[in-house]
Amino acid sequence: MQIHNLKRKTPNTRKVKVGRGGKRGKTSGRGHKGQKSRAGRKIRPEIRDMIKKIPKKRGYRFKSFQIRPQVINVSALDMLFENGDNVNVRSLLAREVVNKKKGKNPKVKILGNGEIKKKLNLEGLLVSEIAKGKIEKVGGTIK
Repeated sequence: MQIHNLKRKTPNTRKVKVGRGGKRGKTSGRGHKGQKSRAGRKIRPEIRDMIKKIPKKRGYRFKSFQIRPQVINVSALDMLFENGDNVNVRSLLAREVVNKKKGKNPKVKILGNGEIKKKLNLEGLLVSEIAKGKIEKVGGTIK
């Protein structure tokens, strides 16, 4: 065996350039029309499509980041507590009226639906004007 008889195990292969005459004819293997059939095609980047799907930051499309308080009616307090009890977030959590949010004590707001007949002392709670009137009318306090 001599050097001029040697052959490579894997000969060089050239990529076939499509669309330059020859035996491919008509569409030259590129199909019909559209972006991918054109010369010098640049496929639109995927990141652009993702950006287009995100809405612009105009207030009405986004929910508020403010954490809304959990709501309890005056009638529920009347059922749950005895006369003269202190009502705060801890006592509400103990009676399982409200739940913790992400491991933290929630904000609680008392609304004025229903009737109240017991004198209660509210501490550290948000209270609506109607509820405040009903509680103070019975003799309760709000701090």
